[in-house]
Amino acid sequence: MDPFSFSTLIRTASHEAHVAAETSTFMSDLLGGRLGVAAYARYTEQLWFVYEALEGEAERLASDPLAGPFVRPELYRLAALERDLAHLRGPKWRAGLRALPATRAYADRVRECAKRWPAGYVAHHYTRYLGDLSGGQIIRDRAERTWGFAKKGDGVRFYVFEGIPNPAAFKRGYRELLDALVADDLEKQRIVAECRRAFALNTAVFRELGEEFPLSA
Repeated sequence: MDPFSFSTLIRTASHEAHVAAETSTFMSDLLGGRLGVAAYARYTEQLWFVYEALEGEAERLASDPLAGPFVRPELYRLAALERDLAHLRGPKWRAGLRALPATRAYADRVRECAKRWPAGYVAHHYTRYLGDLSGGQIIRDRAERTWGFAKKGDGVRFYVFEGIPNPAAFKRGYRELLDALVADDLEKQRIVAECRRAFALNTAVFRELGEEFPLSA
């Protein structure tokens, strides 16, 4: 791995923010089995709003010279999320959809980047999908054990990338796309800053979820 490549820069620069998101109180409590399945369902619901923004804009960006190469249908998560929500909330799950204020802000920022700044959309695409392919597998395993979901079945389909048989190879290819981005140093710094912003937006969602699902003292 080239220590001076853009993909290395982006991963290193966002590491601290990534750790903060992963170690939030809500996520720690959820993965530690200290919260009920209702908290997991609420978290899954918030993911739906973020991916609806990411994938709702994807088709329009598919022909964009900068963002287009990153638009890969095998990554799409919305259909899997909808199956999970139907399992968690029942067939009328859409009627109860409710975005937290932080989730709304996150989804709005994704759409704003998609419309006005494709390179910023790439930053959000990277932080979400590569995170799902990596740390998301830990969440799937814990959810299956904690709430008894069938292995890779309804309830955890969001974390199952059936179209990507070799995640390690896929991630290598994705990082090669990042390294091939045609952008000057200033633009690359802006992309890195947007990655940090994406993690901060995600952490804000965890914070509000934590307020909604506090552990009793």
